[in-house]
Amino acid sequence: MNASRIALVTGANQGLGRALAEGLAARMDSDDLVLLTGRSHQRVSDAAREVAQLPGTRCHVQGQVLDVTDTDDIARLADELRARHGGVDVVLSNAVARLLPEESQAERADEFIDVSNTATHAILRSFGSVLRPGGRLIVVASSLGTLGHLDPRLHHLFDGASLDQVEYAVESWRSAIHNRTAEEAGWPRWLNVPSKVAQVAAVRAVAAERRERDLADGTLIASVCPGMVDTATSRPWFSDFSQAQSPSEAARAVLDLVFTEHVDPALYGELVRFGKALPWHDGTPPVEQDRLLRP
Repeated sequence: MNASRIALVTGANQGLGRALAEGLAARMDSDDLVLLTGRSHQRVSDAAREVAQLPGTRCHVQGQVLDVTDTDDIARLADELRARHGGVDVVLSNAVARLLPEESQAERADEFIDVSNTATHAILRSFGSVLRPGGRLIVVASSLGTLGHLDPRLHHLFDGASLDQVEYAVESWRSAIHNRTAEEAGWPRWLNVPSKVAQVAAVRAVAAERRERDLADGTLIASVCPGMVDTATSRPWFSDFSQAQSPSEAARAVLDLVFTEHVDPALYGELVRFGKALPWHDGTPPVEQDRLLRP
């Protein structure tokens, strides 16, 4: 099919990713295409069929198997979409590995880093190059992604870094975990903190290189904090969900950013929460959280 606009969501089988796919399908036009991606063919196919059958769906919806831990798989899909459709218009990078508080952080590090960070780097590289003018490339992160959540000794690894330098910092962190030198070097035990900081830093790095050109043609690259969302991934980490949003509620602000008519230069390349940029240098290391976790 020759779709007018192409949108792709990673981690779209459930939770926030599923809600983002549903929201895209409800806001896009009849000639547009939303691709739901995930690693399981059955889950992806089921999710795509269910979203396509929702009363509010207006466009075409397809399932697409994509293993975000495989950088070659990401590159292949980007190349296919360039060849078939001339590129993509919306990319929402949302994949995350579920982690439980009682699990060893070190034992889960490789999978968590591969899904959250290696994949983010690959998506920024591969899909950034096929993003059409006026497109949107959004990485779902969190408010933990501000630099101040890391020990000051580590700030230089991410502040003003290129994408290659961010990638090198992430791999250095991974090595330190395996060598059992991470805490000595200042890395927090909780994997989610360095991972989110690195995601935001990667977005900032790519955006810094593209800023002038992208703002000229209305393209937006940014990371987003959707706020607290009541999902199976987040529920084990918090005891009070009275202020938590449902996935569909959390998706609304992200989609508002996607469909905004004019790109605000103040939001370009930043970590955006409910339409406002979070200061990059804010935050404090979550020391208490670290004490509760297994190394």
